[in-house]
Amino acid sequence: MPSSFNRRSFLKGSTLAGVGVAAAAPVAIAAPKLLPVDQVSTQGQSRLSTFTSDGTQWTVYEDQSRRDGPISFVSTKGAFALDKRLAACFDDIKPSYLGLALKDICLADADLLADKLLENGDPDPEQVRRAAPPLGWNYTRESLWWRMPWTNFVGTRQQGDTMPIFPNGRTRGYRPEHDFPELEGDDGVKTRWEGLLGGWLPAIHKIIQVSDTRYYDLLVFADVTAPDELLVQTWHRTVQYDNGKAVKTSFGYSYAPFPPRRTVPSAEDFYAALLAFAGYWQNEVKDQAAVTLPDKALADMVSHAFAKELITRPRGVYPKYGVVDRDYFGPEYDGFQDILTSSLYANLEWGRFDQAKAVLENYFDQFVYDDGMINMRGPEVAQFGLTLSLLARYLHYTGDLATLKKYAGKISNTAVLLAEMHDLSLKKPVTDAGFGLIDGWSESDACLHPDPSLWWKPYWNNSSFTIRGWRDLARVWPLISPDQAGQAAGWNRRADQLQAQLVKSVRANVRHDLKPAYLGVLPGLKQTHREALAEARAKKQRTEQGWAHRVYAELLHADVLPDDLADIVIDAVRGHGGTSIGVLANFSPANETNRDQLGFISYGYAQQLLRSDRIEEYLLFLHSHRYHSHTPGTWVAGEVSDIDGGLPLYCVPAQLTIPKLVRWALVFEASDADTLYLGRAIARDWIASGEPVAITGAPTRWGAVDFSVQGQGASIRGQVAFAGQSRPKEVHLRLRVPKGKTLRRVLINGKSARIVGRQKDTVVFSPAGVAAFTIEAVLA
Repeated sequence: MPSSFNRRSFLKGSTLAGVGVAAAAPVAIAAPKLLPVDQVSTQGQSRLSTFTSDGTQWTVYEDQSRRDGPISFVSTKGAFALDKRLAACFDDIKPSYLGLALKDICLADADLLADKLLENGDPDPEQVRRAAPPLGWNYTRESLWWRMPWTNFVGTRQQGDTMPIFPNGRTRGYRPEHDFPELEGDDGVKTRWEGLLGGWLPAIHKIIQVSDTRYYDLLVFADVTAPDELLVQTWHRTVQYDNGKAVKTSFGYSYAPFPPRRTVPSAEDFYAALLAFAGYWQNEVKDQAAVTLPDKALADMVSHAFAKELITRPRGVYPKYGVVDRDYFGPEYDGFQDILTSSLYANLEWGRFDQAKAVLENYFDQFVYDDGMINMRGPEVAQFGLTLSLLARYLHYTGDLATLKKYAGKISNTAVLLAEMHDLSLKKPVTDAGFGLIDGWSESDACLHPDPSLWWKPYWNNSSFTIRGWRDLARVWPLISPDQAGQAAGWNRRADQLQAQLVKSVRANVRHDLKPAYLGVLPGLKQTHREALAEARAKKQRTEQGWAHRVYAELLHADVLPDDLADIVIDAVRGHGGTSIGVLANFSPANETNRDQLGFISYGYAQQLLRSDRIEEYLLFLHSHRYHSHTPGTWVAGEVSDIDGGLPLYCVPAQLTIPKLVRWALVFEASDADTLYLGRAIARDWIASGEPVAITGAPTRWGAVDFSVQGQGASIRGQVAFAGQSRPKEVHLRLRVPKGKTLRRVLINGKSARIVGRQKDTVVFSPAGVAAFTIEAVLA
C-alpha cells in the first residue's frame, strides 16, 4: 500500500454511504510508551528506515545478527524497543515423556507425569515443558477434520472478525510465497520457531528454517488504523537470511499487488504502521494492574490474553467463543455463560474495569431475559450461580452501583430461578439420593443430544455454585435493591440449607473402598467416571457421567466444602484418571493414545489447590497449562489439548485462564473470611533468583493493593500498601523461601512477627489503620 494512500479519506468520499453502508469511525491511535533515547541501545544494529509520523521523525534499527534481535524506534522525543522471544514449534522435544511410555501414561489412573514432576517439591518449569511435545508439531491435515490448518490469528478491537494465520505465514488474502517460493505450503515449514513481538503484542514473529544455511524471518500484524467493519487488514514483512545475513526483504499489505492501483508498500509504510500498532495495543491494556515476575513470559501471557480477548470479541465487546471456523465462531455459541464468566473474572482480577463493565452490559442487554433466563441453547445451572457471585465481586471492586441497579430485575430473577429449582429438589422423596440437591444441566452441550433428560440430574456443581451465588449476592443486594433487601435473608437461608444437604450427601457418597477414596459426579453412582465412560463406548451409548470434569472443577471452585472433603475430591480426581500433567483432564475412557488437558474451566480445580495449600500442585498446574494448553511462542490456548503434539481448538475462556492463575499466586481473597492472602503460590525459585516479584494496583474487595517481595541473599525484602480506607481483618503473608532455607525471623514495619503455617513460612498480621508495610525476613 503506497504511503500516499489515505484510508480515512477514501471511506469518507466513498459511494458506500450512498448505498446505506456506514463506514466505521476513524480509529484514534495512542503514542507508544517512550524511554529516554540513551536508554535504548542501537549499537551493532542495522538501520532499516526513516519516516515521519505526526510531525515526528523516527529511525528504525534492528539487531539482525541474531534471530531474536530487537527492533528499535528512535526519535528526538524518545525511543522504544520491541524485543522478540521465540519458541520451537517443531519436534525439539523428543516425545520421551520423562522416560515413561505414552500408553502407560494414558491408561494409568494416577497422573504419572505429575507424580514424577512433583518428586522434588516445586516443579521445574523446563522439565514441565519437556514432559510432552509442543502443541502443533505433530498434527496432520486429516486429523483436523473440517477445520482449516490455521495456527494463529490477528485482528483489532474495532473489527468484527479475525484473520487466520497459517504455518507458512500466509493469510486468506496474502501469501509470502509469492516472493519466496520456498515457503509454499505447510509441509515445508515444519522446522520453525514462533513468538510475539514486544513480548506480548499480537504481532506474530516466525523463523522458518529451510536448510542449514537459509531461514526466513516473518512478521505479521493487523492494521490498527483500518476502519473496516469486518475485514482485518494485515501487514507483512519477510526477510530471507543466508548464512546469517539478511539478503532480501519484502513487504506486503493484505493482498497481492495489482498495479498501478495497488502497489507494494514501502519500508516506511510498514514501520509507520508498526509504530501505530505498538501504541494502539499498549493503550488497550494500560489499565491492567502492573506485574513484574522473574519469569517474564508469564507476565507477558497476562497482557497477551487480554489482547486476544479484544481481538476475539467483535468491537472488543460482543461475545465469541472462538474464531475463524464456523463451529465456535457461530452465533449459537455467543450466549455461552462461560464466555461471560471467564471474561468478567479475569478482567476484574486485573483492574480492567471498563472492559468488565462493557462485557457485563453487553451480556445482560442481549443475552439475559427479564425473567433471568438466558438467550442460549443450553443453560448451565452452576454458571448462573457463578454469574451472581461475579456480580457481587464487580460491585466490591468497582463500586459501580448504577450498572447493577440497571439490571436489578434480571439479577433478582436469576437468583429466583435457582430458588425455584431448589424448591423442586425439596419435593423429591427424602429417600431419593438427590433429595434437596438441584437438578439440571451441568454442561451446555447436553441439550444437543436426542434425550437431554439423561443429564438433567443433581450434579454436585449445580448446588455448590448456587450456594456461592446466593451467598455472595446477598452481601450486596441491599445496596443494589434497597426496597427488596429482604430477599437477601431468604437467599442466605437457602444457601445454608442447600450447603448442609450438599455436604451431607457428599460425605455419604464418598467411596472409601477405592484408593484413593472416590466421589462420583452425583449421588447414588456405582461406577467411577472411567468405568461409566468405557461401558458407554463399548455399548455405543451415552452416560450421565459425561462432562464429569466440569462437575469437579465447579464443585471445588465454589468453595463450599469443608477442607477434608475438598482434599478428598482433589485426590479422587488426580488418582482416578482426572488430571493430565497436573491440569484437569478432559475426561474420556482410558485408552492407549491420549490423555487430554482441559484448558477452559479447569481453573476452578486450580483455585482449590491454592485454597487447600497444595502449592506445588498449583505451580505444576500453572506451568503445565502454559506449556501444554498453549501453542509455543504465540500462545493460542486450546479448549482441549492433547499431549502428543496435535493442534488444539482455540477458545477465549481457555486464553483467560493464565491471568487468573498468575493473579491468585500473588494476591488471593478468602471466599467467606475477612482474609487476604499475599504471595501464597510464589515459586521458591523466584525468590532465589533475587529478582523482584511485584503486582501494583491489584483489585480486592478492600480496595487496590500493591505487593512486592525480592530475595536478597540471606534475606527477603518486601512491601505491602493499601490504596483505600478499607482493610481486611487479617493478611496472611507467605514467604516461600528457596529450597534448603528456612525463615529465622520476620519483621513487619520493624516489629517481630510470629511465623506460622504447616511449613513455617507464613506470617499473619492485622493491617487495621495502617496503609503501608515493610517486610524484612532473615533466612537460615
